[in-house]
Amino acid sequence: MSTMIRIGLTGGIAAGKSTVATHLRELGAVLIDYDALARKAVEPGSVGLRRIVDRFGPDALDKQGGLNRQWIARHVFSGPNAESERKALDDIEHPLIYELASAAERHALAINPDAVVVHDIPLLAEVMDDLPFRFDHIITVEAPEDVRVERMMRTRGMSERQALDRIAHQPSRKKREEISDTVVDSSQSMERMFEYVDTLMRQWLLNTR
Repeated sequence: MSTMIRIGLTGGIAAGKSTVATHLRELGAVLIDYDALARKAVEPGSVGLRRIVDRFGPDALDKQGGLNRQWIARHVFSGPNAESERKALDDIEHPLIYELASAAERHALAINPDAVVVHDIPLLAEVMDDLPFRFDHIITVEAPEDVRVERMMRTRGMSERQALDRIAHQPSRKKREEISDTVVDSSQSMERMFEYVDTLMRQWLLNTR
């Protein structure tokens, strides 16, 4: 009998979610990275990429025949039709991502039925009702908006306007916290943040025994 613990992990862009996800994996959790699954869902030759080209046209492809992410980003994060364009993209990608996530979880449980499985989902607050999963716990990783903007400008080469646009097109911090039972503050020291995450992991592991 499986006593798996399923964790939903979310957070605002550049809030530190990936750092927490990496630490959880180092502690022994199985990490299902939805950003990685999103890339796999639209890799060259995939059904997902073909559907995107059918919907958005050949400009959606780069010179190597892969997804032109910069072109797509301009269409779904800015412009007068951004909301409808983003929904069209989500309608193509999300079902394929969920299929891949379900397969990854089945594989993990075949190896260890008592695993702590962390679903790393940036837009969890937005897609919660569409997911084929329910979570035992949900964590959101948060930092002040000005900290996140500075991080995006420094590490991702974005302008301030681009960074603010990306934040505006995500669920708000309030919505993330409403669906979560735990908030991890990534503006504190790394050491203190990891100590808190270590405590959470110990609690979850106790529940699988």
